[in-house]
Amino acid sequence: MLLLLRLKLMKILLINTPRSPYNAILDHAPEEALPFIHRKLIGPPLGLLTVAAAVKDHDVLVWDTKGEYDLHPNTPPLAAMLSNLMHSFQPQVVGTTVITSEMNAGMDIFREVKRIDPSVVTVAGGLHATLCPADFKHTDTDIVCPGESAYTFREVIQALEMEKPLDSVKNIFFRKEGELIYSGLPEKVPDLAGKDFLMPDRSHLQRWIETYKVGKSPFPSTYVFTSLGCPYKCTFCSIWGQFKGKFHQREMESLIEELKQIDEYPVVRFSDANTIVDIPFISTLFDRIMQEGIHKTFVMDIRADTAVKYPWLIEKLARGGLKVVICGFESFRDEELKKYRKQSKAARIHEAIRIFEENGIMIRGNYVVPADYGYHDFEALAEYAGPNTGWFMPGIPS
Repeated sequence: MLLLLRLKLMKILLINTPRSPYNAILDHAPEEALPFIHRKLIGPPLGLLTVAAAVKDHDVLVWDTKGEYDLHPNTPPLAAMLSNLMHSFQPQVVGTTVITSEMNAGMDIFREVKRIDPSVVTVAGGLHATLCPADFKHTDTDIVCPGESAYTFREVIQALEMEKPLDSVKNIFFRKEGELIYSGLPEKVPDLAGKDFLMPDRSHLQRWIETYKVGKSPFPSTYVFTSLGCPYKCTFCSIWGQFKGKFHQREMESLIEELKQIDEYPVVRFSDANTIVDIPFISTLFDRIMQEGIHKTFVMDIRADTAVKYPWLIEKLARGGLKVVICGFESFRDEELKKYRKQSKAARIHEAIRIFEENGIMIRGNYVVPADYGYHDFEALAEYAGPNTGWFMPGIPS
């Protein structure tokens, strides 16, 4: 049974999990490829900051273990760090979000929290909680909140505060008699890109702001989303499934307001699955960015076929501060692209690279590597993407 809390002002600890220490790509890559491989993913935990904003009327502490280890490499191991946090802050609720590679770390957090104080309510969210909620069957997890769950988390806190049964909160899994029980579908879903948008509370991150630097940039970066979901249905991607194939464009004034509020972050990484879907919207957004005198270095995801179809837009984005693009090339073979439902031809990759290069935009191309690839497949991919093809750009991951 969960301990129902009776305090009006609840103490809530939100923890960003440590990154996984394992990187098989880095472990097995040849020497010449090492400079182009990410050692770690860097960036503020946008999801937790949004959750913190949803429960801002309570006593909330956001703790970024990634930032802490980056800032102080000699920081004690996770268990000791948690022990210090638990005894100094004494939370009644501990929440974390996990991706699959950090699932074990998330469970370590909950296990240690319960060891220190079994009465603390533990709440899991994030991508893995959305796609694989059954994986949280371990008894150290009290509640699982799938999906975009900031408002759901607020309802959980209200239920605990008011001693309401947890099945009154829809779209959660809660522990009952040792099992995780689904509470049922909600009657209404918040319009998170529109009227129900929550401004992330970045004030929690001042301690670690200097650690949010990507690559050789001297400036910290932050995430901002301009949309949710994706209208494409690529077979290798989970995002369209999460949003049931729908695309939600954020409101213009909301975006401009947020960009104006984050002067301490000169680099902005748009965290969308696919930033350029609504062409007039993105064009107008960058008109406004330039009119408002918003000077940022922007990073975004753009499809190769979009760049080829709208080169004038790429030129405008570059004038407005776009410097880096992550582009899903996926494959150099048309038959594989068709299997992935990419709705594009491999030849467009070359044209997209040319357009980005002409506008001074660095590009990182991503490929999907099927499980059945053999030696000759990797050899062909290396030949296609390598420096001898004429499509390799010095200093830019290809």
